[in-house]
Amino acid sequence: MVSPGVPAFAQSAPVATAAPAKDWVVKPQWIAAHERFLAGPELRGRGSATHDEAVAAAYVASQFEGYGLHHAPGMDRYVQQAKIVRLGLDGAAQLGVAGKPVDGAALLIGDGREATGTLAVFSGDDLAALPDTDIIAIDSDNISAFDAYRAASAKGARLVIVKADEQTKRLSERFGGRARMPSYLEGAEPEQATSLVTVPAEAMKALAAAGGQAVAFSLPGLVRDTKVTTNAVGYLPGSDPQAGVILFSAHLDHLGMRPDGTMMPGANDDASGTTAVLELAHALAAGKQHRRGILFVAYGSEEIGGFGSKYFGAHPPVPLDDIIANIEVEMIGAQDPKLPDGTMMMTGFGRSNLGPALAAHGALVTKDPYPEQHFFQRSDNYSLALKGVVAHTISGWAVVPTYHSPKDTIGNLDIGFMAKAIQSLIGPARWLADSDFEPEWNPGGRPKE
Repeated sequence: MVSPGVPAFAQSAPVATAAPAKDWVVKPQWIAAHERFLAGPELRGRGSATHDEAVAAAYVASQFEGYGLHHAPGMDRYVQQAKIVRLGLDGAAQLGVAGKPVDGAALLIGDGREATGTLAVFSGDDLAALPDTDIIAIDSDNISAFDAYRAASAKGARLVIVKADEQTKRLSERFGGRARMPSYLEGAEPEQATSLVTVPAEAMKALAAAGGQAVAFSLPGLVRDTKVTTNAVGYLPGSDPQAGVILFSAHLDHLGMRPDGTMMPGANDDASGTTAVLELAHALAAGKQHRRGILFVAYGSEEIGGFGSKYFGAHPPVPLDDIIANIEVEMIGAQDPKLPDGTMMMTGFGRSNLGPALAAHGALVTKDPYPEQHFFQRSDNYSLALKGVVAHTISGWAVVPTYHSPKDTIGNLDIGFMAKAIQSLIGPARWLADSDFEPEWNPGGRPKE
């Protein structure tokens, strides 16, 4: 756990001296005020690694400072910034079969790699029967393009070709008519992924008869665009340097502006989680000094690959071994109809002893009712869980109908539910910060990198 001896950062850490707050109550107007700013029109949807995201981070940082939080150890301000490199194409990708170009072929998702090989064609309706192959065209009217893509990707396909439909058209429009290419932290390499190419229905008919022929998938020149993403970080030093640190986190970015000028407000995803972190910081800073240190972080660029949390995990202000638990908060803006009134879900609930312990001390959390969605792996908690930190995400209605839509607005939030949810976390957070309870992975619970 904690390294022997007193860490250098703790020896000089200032001590919180605020008067204790015995009966702290989260006020709905505080929640609404955060939401009005974060999800309001001025921030244009807080697009990942944009100026709008940086403004959101500055707002969170100013709140941290106003609540009396300190700079995290080794930091001289409340923000942490990282450079993200995003690949693009200098022209259109080309698909050829048997030496002839495929008319209307369009790259929808790519990773910057080209591909050559032999074409396999799958015309069945049972994805379990999908062959293991590098290049595959899927000619089926009963399988969605993205179900096919996910299944082929899981089997290690290098290139998947599907028939263009309304679903792929909508995604292309969301990408601005450009291929979705990878982003990566400066100094790293882009992750390899399966490329997805769409073709018109007539072209798919020709491909269906071309199984076994040579395929060449080529790219024009690659362009690299570098942007900056911003995390907001605040810290409450603990009284016992040996007791470890708790991390409360959320992501502050969202989808920004669509190419057609539509704003994606992200009031639930994840201004609601950012608001929860702010109000937990508000409450915990107003009380007595706790035994354990507490970090509060709002990450940037979750929506394009979890880069804020990945950077934080690679450059933590305290050693990761000192972080005894990470509680991420995401999308607590609505009650899940599958769960008891006022209750939130915790992803990976059975993976560790943390969720049951928090519930036993008053947190309104229970297990995830959507295991098939793999939500544990789909939030910023996962970046630290892969490094060994006991890390989970708490959510309200994770499959809310407004998800990733322009309707994710303040008007569609349940502010009363949010206040009740955040309120239920304050007592358990104080208990965790003052106790000697050690969160641990259950056997087989820790994910592998």
